[in-house]
Amino acid sequence: MNFPLFIAKRIYSDQGDRRKVSRPAIRIATVGVAIGLAVMIITVSVVLGFKHTVRDKVVGFGSHIQVYNLQGNIFPICINDSTLKAYEEADGVRHAERFAMTQGILKTNDDFLGVILKGVGSEYDTQFLQDCLVEGELPTFSDGKSKYPLVVSKTMADKLRLHVGDRLFAYFIGNDDVRTRRFTVSAIYQTNMKRFDDMMCLTDLSVTQRLNGWDSLQCTGAEVLVNDFDRLKETNRNLLDILHGKGDRDNEMSVSYTITDIYPQVFSWLELLDINVWIILGLMIAVAGFTMISGLLIIILERTQMIGILKALGARNATIRRTFLWFAVFIIGRGLLWGNIIGLGIVLLQKYTGLVKLDAQTYYVNEAPMEVNLVLIALINIVTLLVSVFVLIAPSYLVSHIHPARSMHYE
Repeated sequence: MNFPLFIAKRIYSDQGDRRKVSRPAIRIATVGVAIGLAVMIITVSVVLGFKHTVRDKVVGFGSHIQVYNLQGNIFPICINDSTLKAYEEADGVRHAERFAMTQGILKTNDDFLGVILKGVGSEYDTQFLQDCLVEGELPTFSDGKSKYPLVVSKTMADKLRLHVGDRLFAYFIGNDDVRTRRFTVSAIYQTNMKRFDDMMCLTDLSVTQRLNGWDSLQCTGAEVLVNDFDRLKETNRNLLDILHGKGDRDNEMSVSYTITDIYPQVFSWLELLDINVWIILGLMIAVAGFTMISGLLIIILERTQMIGILKALGARNATIRRTFLWFAVFIIGRGLLWGNIIGLGIVLLQKYTGLVKLDAQTYYVNEAPMEVNLVLIALINIVTLLVSVFVLIAPSYLVSHIHPARSMHYE
């Protein structure tokens, strides 16, 4: 039988401990661990959810990797089906698609607005736009049937008072002329990302190609989606190996950029959130540790007579220390149990109900995003347990200063 474990169970049980001081001390220590763990779970879930939500929105409009003409994105490159297939054969690449950009002015009877028109082809992955739609349906891009379809943001629709089905003129200024096209609003999206909602419209690839005076193979570039964001740089190197030394139909060379290169300020800001997480985790573990230290000291002092009796019966200091460390593990374990219940309960409640709302103009999301990472939560539990027990090793040495003869006089 494990003697320290047996004694610790007796101390912790209600039947073995009805003292007026130790019970509140145990409750306070348990609550301290539970609150600390719950705050850590909520913090990690919010930050992960926020980072991935914002990242997915940026990637939704810019993909993971973009391929441009080596001279700059104002010069076209020729991309055919075989070129797209070559991109997709690069290790780590999931999908590749063409796009062409141009600038224009949307004009209604009452107002006008400068926009960037992005033309996409039939291979375009519409899942992100589909998730962001607030009105209408996405057109079938490059199907040859829809003529001059237009997908605008809710911000643009509100400014120009547009609705699905409305028709409006767009003006495009060339080197020596102004071209006019009439578009039909097919759908309205909303990402709450100001940099996209304020200026980005989508239409058919052939429309932007004709507006730029390009043929059917010329594009601004290609967008590449990867399988694993954590291997983004490695995948980009694989893609660069394919592009290296190979020109297109017009002998134009290409270069690729990752989304972190294109929007460095956004991803640098997201990385700063990790610092806040580490600070909060450190503070909460410190709170749990200090609460456990104070609780253990109170219990040791209250159990001075029992410690003296155990020493008189031949128990060593190490045995008694292990007894109180086992006792601390029981307290921490109950605190972890309640901390997980409270933390995960709040996270799941927010995840499925969206009770906490946010200002989308400031935070880019309408509600506090939550992401449950069970592996990370389990790691937080383990680290909290280990750190809390570790900081109790020094206070447990107090038992070695208790003299059996003097301690047994205590009542």
